Amino acid sequence: MDYIKPQEVVRSIAVAGGNKAKLPINHILIKGALSGAFLGYSTTLAFTASIQTGLDIVGAAIFPVGFVLILLLNLELVTGSFAMLPIAKMRKKTTAPLIARNFTWAFIGNLLGSLFYAALFSIYITKFGHVEDSVMIQKIITVAESKTLDYQAYGSDGMIVLFVKALLCNWMVTMGAIMAFTSHATIGKIVAMWLPVFIFFAQGFEHAVVNMFVIPAAMMIGADISFGDWWLWNQIPVTIGNFISGFLFTALALHMVTKEDPVSISKVKQKAS
Repeated sequence: MDYIKPQEVVRSIAVAGGNKAKLPINHILIKGALSGAFLGYSTTLAFTASIQTGLDIVGAAIFPVGFVLILLLNLELVTGSFAMLPIAKMRKKTTAPLIARNFTWAFIGNLLGSLFYAALFSIYITKFGHVEDSVMIQKIITVAESKTLDYQAYGSDGMIVLFVKALLCNWMVTMGAIMAFTSHATIGKIVAMWLPVFIFFAQGFEHAVVNMFVIPAAMMIGADISFGDWWLWNQIPVTIGNFISGFLFTALALHMVTKEDPVSISKVKQKAS
């Protein structure tokens, strides 16, 4: 049978998380940069599909392609690591300093890759500054402003909404990372991880790495968004919310429900002997 049971899934994730924590910094940076760029590609592909069909749900169905690339190539996506590495820590496969090191450099790598793709895409979509208005340009600007200025307009209530959407987002994103371990077959991994990622993107939740592309790209092509708007009204609170949901709703919850009972283990050993 290709299906892998939850207890074995969590054990495999603990080992994988421990290995991620030990990666050299240059590997984390390169893998993180590739992840940021691939999610940028996925986002513009999703926007293209939405524009061409007039249906945002079609774009959401396509978006997970970048996530699939990242997971199959074992790259570094900080939001996925927000669940995998805590599981490794709870299963005694790594340490808190190593986790902090991975989070820091993966975040930087994701940001660098996202900015790199944003710069290249802005050159393409504006014809190197010769085009100031198009359907795609307006789409990116509208989405970016909805992720910053709209929340700002509601003040503290907007911040609460932003934070909740960040929680809801990474609950599903981390589940996508987990689901990749539920199958040995490549097609099984793809289908399993596709589902939760589609759920988050279709509902417009807030993902820290996607926003590392969307908001700077919008700023590059003319959005009236400041650096402070980006970081204070999106990037910082979204990253915190993504971490909390990844840790509490996915890592801690799955660790608890798949934790092996010492009594049960001893009974199994007795039967085996």
